[in-house]
Amino acid sequence: MTLTQPDREAHTRPASRQGVFVRIASFAHRRRWLAVILWVAVLVGVWTVASIAGDDYRNDFALPGTESQQAADVLAEHGAARAGDTVEIVLHDDGGLRDPAVAQRVEAMLDDVAGLPQVGQVHSLYDGEGAISEDGTIGYATVVLETPSEDMPKADTRRIFDTAQEVAGDGLQVELGGDAARRLAEGGTGAAEGVGLLAALVILVLMFGTVVAAGLPIVIALFAVGSTVGVIVVASHVFTIADWTPPVMSLVGLGVGIDYALLIFARYRAELVRGTEPEEATVNAMDAAGRSVCFAGCTVILALLGLVAFGLGSLQGMALSVALTVLVTMVAALTLLPALLGIFGRRFARQFTSRAERRAANGRAPEGTGWRRLAAVVQRRPLVALVAAAVLLGALALPALGMRLGFSDAGSDTPDSTSRQAYDLLSEGFGPGFNGPLLVVTDGGPDGAEPAAAAATRALSDTPGVQAAADPVPTPDGEAATVLVFPASAPQDEETSELVGTLRDDVLPELSAQTGAQYLVGGPTAASEDYAGKISDRLPLFMAIVVGLSVLLLMTVFRSLLIPLKAALLNLLSIGAALGAMTLVFQHGWFGVEPGPIEAYLPVMVFAIVFGLSMDYEIFLISRIHEEWTRSDDDPSHAVREGLAHTGSVITAAGAIMVVIFGAFMLSPERLLQQTGFGMAVAIFVDAVIIRCLIVPAAMQLMGRRAWWLPAPLARLLPEVRLERR
Repeated sequence: MTLTQPDREAHTRPASRQGVFVRIASFAHRRRWLAVILWVAVLVGVWTVASIAGDDYRNDFALPGTESQQAADVLAEHGAARAGDTVEIVLHDDGGLRDPAVAQRVEAMLDDVAGLPQVGQVHSLYDGEGAISEDGTIGYATVVLETPSEDMPKADTRRIFDTAQEVAGDGLQVELGGDAARRLAEGGTGAAEGVGLLAALVILVLMFGTVVAAGLPIVIALFAVGSTVGVIVVASHVFTIADWTPPVMSLVGLGVGIDYALLIFARYRAELVRGTEPEEATVNAMDAAGRSVCFAGCTVILALLGLVAFGLGSLQGMALSVALTVLVTMVAALTLLPALLGIFGRRFARQFTSRAERRAANGRAPEGTGWRRLAAVVQRRPLVALVAAAVLLGALALPALGMRLGFSDAGSDTPDSTSRQAYDLLSEGFGPGFNGPLLVVTDGGPDGAEPAAAAATRALSDTPGVQAAADPVPTPDGEAATVLVFPASAPQDEETSELVGTLRDDVLPELSAQTGAQYLVGGPTAASEDYAGKISDRLPLFMAIVVGLSVLLLMTVFRSLLIPLKAALLNLLSIGAALGAMTLVFQHGWFGVEPGPIEAYLPVMVFAIVFGLSMDYEIFLISRIHEEWTRSDDDPSHAVREGLAHTGSVITAAGAIMVVIFGAFMLSPERLLQQTGFGMAVAIFVDAVIIRCLIVPAAMQLMGRRAWWLPAPLARLLPEVRLERR
């Protein structure tokens, strides 16, 4: 298939040298110190306000339209809304907790805990039945907090733990369980960020040969991420932003910031090596690579905004925050980087030119020779390369079909944490389902809610998969009642998920027909199932929005039908490989990782972020191939080789930086950040190495001139946007 003369003219028509990217680069280069001062002022100003205001992060757990949310609404309507949460002081003594000497020590400790800040009540394990295991060796005291767990200051939780630990010893083990206790093991992400930035600096030094040049992309990333996180701190007072959003912003912002600055800086270096003056080199780099960065950033933002379609508060807040991070990062790359290039331009010109001269004098092959050879090898057997890589990635993606979504609990914490040890002790003493009971809410009934709830207790006690069902507890107004149901399996087990479905679909509807009451299954374990179900239900709409908008954007940019479709398919393949690897490691426990479900919102979050980031490399590589194609008398094979020769080292270096930054978050103690970092690192590695350097050259070779075909009706409808500079 060949291009018509009008199509050809559209591809070769010269662009104006006074485009927006030229004007921005020229202004930033000439007024370099003003641009730098403005960015410093923004960073300092934002953080001054943020330091004064402080943060007000809130986790939005509302699940509109789900049964667990309906159960919570019924309780709130009848005066049983949650005012505070609890933590459990779990005790273990092989000699027996009822021993008078042990009991005296424990009671004295509980009296001390009752006087601590944020503690409302303490229910001793000796106050009633059921708080001590049948063999008498394991028991728990319940500490009622005056605030929800997510708002409980870590320092106050630490005081409870330290006070409880004072009686440990002489055979008595004391641990602290509950959501607030889990936060004691949480740490900041500073170590992970530091390791990632150090590794990125090493890669950049090896690439550019100078610490100053290597430091510029990192400076851009730090300015952009620092400014955006400060804005989000202030915005948290107005909007619902979850407390896990800033680490994700840092994770994405650092990777994207270094990535974008590197793509522009690599083009700038190439211009200097050709003998271009520093100012002209800056303008040329911004007019070419700057365009790619702009449209690549737009694809990331579009993908993140697709998360809004889920209608989940915390997920929407994260998506908007990370999209803002990408936007500010893109602006920094287009404004702050030209200013810094203006400051160090003469120095870079001497360094890069002399380095290229030494390389030529030593008889070394020109840069990009290895990539040309790789492209030539792939082009000789394109179908073999394409099929082999696709089969490999398909096999890696296969485990994702068995992915279980949910939320990690203390059973996934590190074995040495107090929350995990408390979890294990309670499972041993009271059964695995004790750590995640289901809450059955009874509403109405001709004889009142309490008799209907008592009927539920009897029916549920005889249900397979239920270890025990507690006696009903009426709400303050007596119009509703709750029954705690303890599964025979752990909260994260698949059997527990099946039990929730059995109760909702079979047991409770039949009971409701007999009693006339309404029964709703709620509680954290059921809410986890509802969240995962909501994600699964809206996933097709989300994927259609993200993929559809990205394909339209690429059609506009490249004036092609096949290239956007190919890009979308390959991006889905890299994401599938990442999700498959996450399933093997975190769900099946490969490499010694504690097995458990994948965080419910993580697949869609990884999908949105990685889909957008993958488009970065697609745009950068294809735009250079297109640039070479328009200069090579319609020789698509030559264009592919030259395109890869000019971008292969930059793409792999950018990918390596992304991998080390994302991979460094595996050092975080938080399972969410571990899964996020690992999944994104795998996706970027697959995309930068296997897809961009093997599959794309093979696919472009097979498509030939057809790659740049766009049906005439679409060509007339779509606006023309040019990436490459003429």
